[in-house]
Amino acid sequence: MISFLVRMKFAPEDRAEIAEVLRLLAVASRQEAGCVSYVPHYAEGDPDTVLIYEQYKDAAALEAHHKSEHFKQYAVGGFYQKLRERNREDLVALV
Repeated sequence: MISFLVRMKFAPEDRAEIAEVLRLLAVASRQEAGCVSYVPHYAEGDPDTVLIYEQYKDAAALEAHHKSEHFKQYAVGGFYQKLRERNREDLVALV
């Protein structure tokens, strides 16, 4: 299982657009065969910071996600264009 958290910062004026693009990306990503979990969040108290918790069955599933048309449209061609900061934290399950 591959699990990670992506933390991103956006400008306040982009909030509504980012929320809609992430909603569309989440709906499409959750339909991928190898996607276990895809949940975007706002950071409490900081609506310009978005976190996405993602889990995939394996590396092939994550690669398929990155090659998907919806990822290219909504992430690469969408909110990546508005990013101010982006960090990824890889996670290891305790149990």
